[in-house]
Amino acid sequence: MHENLVIVESPAKAKTIEKFLGKDYFVTSSMGHIRDLEKKDFGIDMENNYTPKYVVSPDKKKVVSELKKLAKDAQTVWIASDEDREGEAIAWHLKEVLKLKPEKTRRIVFHEITKDAILKAVQNPRPIDENLVNAQQARRVLDRIVGFEVSPVLWKKVKPSLSAGRVQSVAVRLLVEREREIINFKSKSSFRVTAVFLVPDKNGQTVELKAELKKRFETKDEAKAFLEKCKQAQFNIADIVTKPSKRTPAAPFTTSTLQQEASRKLGFSVSQTMSVAQRLYEAGKITYMRTDSVNLSSLAINTAQSKIVDSMGEKYHKLRQYKTKAKGAQEAHEAIRPTYIDQEEVSGSAQEKRLYELIWKRTIASQMADAELERTTINISISNCPELFQATGEVIKFDGFLRVYLESTDNEEENDDQSTLLPPVKENQELRAEQIQATERFTLKPPRYTEASLVKKLEEQGIGRPSTYAPTITTVQNRGYVVKEDRPGVEREYTQLTLTGSELKEALKTEITGAERSKLFPTDIGMVVNDFLIKYFDKIMDYRFTAKVEVEFDEVAGGKRIWNEVIDEFYKPFHKNVENALEVSERTNGERILGDDPKTGKPVSVKIGRYGPLAQLGETTEEGEKPQFASLRSGQHLETITLEEALDLFKLPRDLGEYEDKKVSVAIGRFGPYVRHDNKFVSLEKNVDDPYTVELDRAIELIEAKREKDRKALIKTFDEEPELQILNGRWGPYIKYKKKNFKIAKGTEAEKLTLEDCMKIIEEGPKPKRKKKK
Repeated sequence: MHENLVIVESPAKAKTIEKFLGKDYFVTSSMGHIRDLEKKDFGIDMENNYTPKYVVSPDKKKVVSELKKLAKDAQTVWIASDEDREGEAIAWHLKEVLKLKPEKTRRIVFHEITKDAILKAVQNPRPIDENLVNAQQARRVLDRIVGFEVSPVLWKKVKPSLSAGRVQSVAVRLLVEREREIINFKSKSSFRVTAVFLVPDKNGQTVELKAELKKRFETKDEAKAFLEKCKQAQFNIADIVTKPSKRTPAAPFTTSTLQQEASRKLGFSVSQTMSVAQRLYEAGKITYMRTDSVNLSSLAINTAQSKIVDSMGEKYHKLRQYKTKAKGAQEAHEAIRPTYIDQEEVSGSAQEKRLYELIWKRTIASQMADAELERTTINISISNCPELFQATGEVIKFDGFLRVYLESTDNEEENDDQSTLLPPVKENQELRAEQIQATERFTLKPPRYTEASLVKKLEEQGIGRPSTYAPTITTVQNRGYVVKEDRPGVEREYTQLTLTGSELKEALKTEITGAERSKLFPTDIGMVVNDFLIKYFDKIMDYRFTAKVEVEFDEVAGGKRIWNEVIDEFYKPFHKNVENALEVSERTNGERILGDDPKTGKPVSVKIGRYGPLAQLGETTEEGEKPQFASLRSGQHLETITLEEALDLFKLPRDLGEYEDKKVSVAIGRFGPYVRHDNKFVSLEKNVDDPYTVELDRAIELIEAKREKDRKALIKTFDEEPELQILNGRWGPYIKYKKKNFKIAKGTEAEKLTLEDCMKIIEEGPKPKRKKKK
């Protein structure tokens, strides 16, 4: 029997806390939520004030029965789940399911797992905050209502097995709107003029001074005319302006800013950042990682001061108190920071070390002095026209917080922290132009969202809260409405005019533009579903409405609103909306008629099919003729595909020729593009081979490479049983027999196995599972 039972959410957290509490306390874990809404019948009693119907999750029944035994034997039960709404709800569910008596139950919270924080929490227990529980219940119930009522409408009117979500659908809308901005974007070109002037330095050596014309020319002819003028022009220093400037450090991390910086600096996905941060928190290395506060405790500020002064000196320190600006900021009392600021490094996985270092640097930098800079602007006059060339340089006079950390931006080109030193020049000094160049540049399309920049946008719009960003972004990808991927750029031509001395040359050059890396793209099904929801459910798709609901949840958490009244206000008009949508909405699959095939005269269209977007050639006729179908390729959209591109899709399978007197063809199958030869299939290499352009030589190369791989994989065969092979696989040797695979125990020398040994392994192998009847 344990006098004190402490229940936390995870085993890692339990392990850390147990070190601080001593032998009188037994710490165990609930492994997260133990109950959830029933899956059947909505899980909500709609006739009885939207009362949730909770059931213990099947995978938690064993945990719950163990907790019941432990709680029954304990004198005091301490519930130490996280300090946000989700944690409060877990505490309430534990109290209800374990039937804990109020007199023997204590609720404790802390936002860092340190000895001081834990002991302080134990000395200051509080009752479970029903308002926080109700705010979490309100969100759960509202999201269940939206999902359960809208999804069946999508099944009937768009495609089976689709789903909708209150926050997820709005996140998809942001991506769809951005995609359409990009589709409709028309790039304009202009000519940017740069010059390289030669000037003597202090030692009499000639150095370069690079400058850019303050004006851009819209046409090639205008740029050419300007360069012609430059042939006869004299260039002088018109003026030199030197201004002091400063940079201020960014505030300590919130959930959102940590996700953004970990994405930019470390290449982490949003969910990866949260799972690594969770591990750091549970090991007692950082404070709670779900927060929208930028506040630091006085202890943290004082520790940071000592660290900065001791390691860098007094002039590097500046005390800063940050105020949270986020709308409805709640959940936590402090920003994300190291629990022990004097520790620059921690033990753990490589990911944990890198994320910890990022958090440590950001926290320290937030308490450091401004960086002091000197910005110099040199204007260069042209004797025969009013335009000016301009050269700028920046010198760091005092690095301040830059010694430790510089915040990244979504556009890294804007974040170039290279200090440019300018050569010494005087006003009216004459300059010699070595080269002047006019290069055609193009306006940039709006950038696609990364996971991190989408989080930033959701936060700006007031949609979601710290605990919802990561699950929202994971859900929209899991549902197939959004894909995260890299896409190659396209080749583009541009004109460059170069004036060297009095010789003017024109050249046509090429560049790769528009390459995308880890960007979020809405899929065709995502776009079709988005359009349907906006047409028939405009209220739940409205950004302001979604943000307003979050504010109402905050009011419930603060005890200012009653949760089921908030739900009732939403539900009555929403349910009428659902009934109306079922009645008046038309079935949609995003179909678009592209035109007729010039060879056959058959109509060509694109639409959402059972397995995704596809092109259709022809129609079903009374004579029994059936249409042909072909899947769209990666990067093709229902909205932008042309007739020619759609007709290309019907060129597969392609015959490439013969090899070893057998036909070689290429096609696209369920698992991607492949080469077929002698009834064997070889996959094309991703991002290297294109099934529409691959040639016979390359196909033979792939066939031979596969044969070589298979030869290396083969360990042993038996003449008396040709269907049995011992092969080397990804996880070691195994037996293949009659199209089934059988494991070989670790440590067994596969080469020495006899046929009898193999048959014994096959007989003792796992029996096939019987399928349950639905």
